[in-house]
Amino acid sequence: MSIVPKENVEVIAQSIGINNLSPDVALALAPDVEYRLREVMQEAIKCMRHSRRTRLTADDVDGALNLRNVEPIYGYVSGGPLRFKRAIGHRDLFYIDDKDVEFKDVIEAPLPKAPLDTGIVCHWLAIEGVQPAIPENAPVEVLAAPSDSKKYEQKDDGIPVDIKLPVKHILSRELQLYFDKITELVVSRSDLVIFKEALVSLATDSGLHPLVPYFTCFIADEVSRGLNDYPLLFALMRVVRSLLQNPHMHIEPYLHQLMPSVVTCLVAKRLGNRFADNHWELRDFTANLVASICKRFGHVYNTLQSRLTKTLVNAFLDPKRTLTQHYGAIQGLAALGPSVVRLLVLPNLETYLRLLEPELLLDKQKNEMKRHEAWRVYGALLRVNAFMIGSRCSHFCHLQHPNLSGVPVKESLLCQINAREVWSTWKSNHP
Repeated sequence: MSIVPKENVEVIAQSIGINNLSPDVALALAPDVEYRLREVMQEAIKCMRHSRRTRLTADDVDGALNLRNVEPIYGYVSGGPLRFKRAIGHRDLFYIDDKDVEFKDVIEAPLPKAPLDTGIVCHWLAIEGVQPAIPENAPVEVLAAPSDSKKYEQKDDGIPVDIKLPVKHILSRELQLYFDKITELVVSRSDLVIFKEALVSLATDSGLHPLVPYFTCFIADEVSRGLNDYPLLFALMRVVRSLLQNPHMHIEPYLHQLMPSVVTCLVAKRLGNRFADNHWELRDFTANLVASICKRFGHVYNTLQSRLTKTLVNAFLDPKRTLTQHYGAIQGLAALGPSVVRLLVLPNLETYLRLLEPELLLDKQKNEMKRHEAWRVYGALLRVNAFMIGSRCSHFCHLQHPNLSGVPVKESLLCQINAREVWSTWKSNHP
């Protein structure tokens, strides 16, 4: 039997305008009312415990109702515990002693502020070591360093708390000049011998770690707005390689800023603005760079290679992408190793070649540029197959070819692979 009597259900029904509720219906609703009350109270107790309190308040009940998408209770606040009084002559009847309030005072009282819903707001704590003056951050006067460079604050219990003040990232004059000189060479003088010397300095000097965030931001900005400048893109990728080669730089925290720029130079639709720009070489260079990043930092970021592989596979299998993008994706997948090629490229090779064949033939593709791009993609696929044959034959490297003295089987097989013969074989199987 429910602890909620059916009379309470009838009274509640009358309060909302239902005057003809039958006793049987009220008796059937009473257990469900009890179940809902227990459910709400259990959630309220959870809210109380999460707040590290031992006294249940009206705010806990409102929180439980909010979790159940139920309108909260109005008219009750958690300013203090509710004080119940026992009704005279009734042992189990309690009531809240409400004070008499003048209606005039209620009307003239100012309205309270509307409660705000819980939300999350993002803001900058500091930008390059400098705290912006925004309302969310503490005022500059509060953070002003005292004479002993420390600030103490007294908590309610009297225990002093040491507040660590923000430290501005200050570069030495030498590092600033070094950064300006490197960026100037990258932008305008990447074809000079001094630029090669600068790359060697980036790859070997031990005091350049403070410049890593500045170089990553510089590379990201220049790649995003310089896709039509082929020399600039190639110089930026060479800078990335030098930064990765420097053993004194901890570049792991900045990979999330570098990878989009590197992948852009691999699978972008267009790199450079002239026909003479050899963007194929840039894509080959970037593919090897991507593979070296995955090999070096794959154990630090477990999802790095999987996310990169997914991006390249989507670019490779998307027929709406250009052939230049397909080429970059194929080169990137091939650089990641034979396992990636075997699992992701070879199963889709036959279907892709059917789509590529019309772009290769003169009678079907009249645009010479498109036909040249298709043959580039086909050459990349030939190299992928040759690479797979070489990896399959790697366990026979200790054997000697019977007709080629001193030449291992692996090299002899690779030497016999000819693009023209493979193309003719494929043409015969796909008339």
